Amino acid sequence: MPATPEQLRVLGLDPGSRITGYGVIEFRTGQWRHVAHGCIAVPSGGAIAARLRWIFERLSELVALHRPAEVAVERVFVNRNVDSALKLGQARGAALCAVPHELPLFEYAPRAVKLALVGSGAAEKPQVAHMVRTMLGLEGRLAADAADALAVALCHAHSRQLARLAGACAVGSIGSGSTR
Repeated sequence: MPATPEQLRVLGLDPGSRITGYGVIEFRTGQWRHVAHGCIAVPSGGAIAARLRWIFERLSELVALHRPAEVAVERVFVNRNVDSALKLGQARGAALCAVPHELPLFEYAPRAVKLALVGSGAAEKPQVAHMVRTMLGLEGRLAADAADALAVALCHAHSRQLARLAGACAVGSIGSGSTR
């Protein structure tokens, strides 16, 4: 990943077959700031194609509205219930299709997101939500899906920072060997 520019907007997504969470953060004046968050509630009932189209259309509108430079999405984890896993995979596919092909897309495992924010890959949802509120200076309660989406965006922000620091270390170490 390249160094973080002066201003960078990231859309984090937590796809779901009933609720898809989203969170937008922006790097400005040397820090990550909250821009927007929320949940896309999928109307219950009806054909699966119509529900997937709903996810696609709402996320397409969000991308057009917030104009992110990068998108971070939570990876699907293996679920014991095959039917639930299939529905989640379809919802995730609809969400990914809403991301224009020119936007860089990054994926993070749920455990990696929790580890990046809380320090434990086994963290509970309230712990993740608390860290999101703390890191972004948000007040009040966050819906679980929106908190998860913001957590994915923050995980991506941390990954960018780590890559930038690693790149700086690699560049700084070239030609600076010891001459004992």
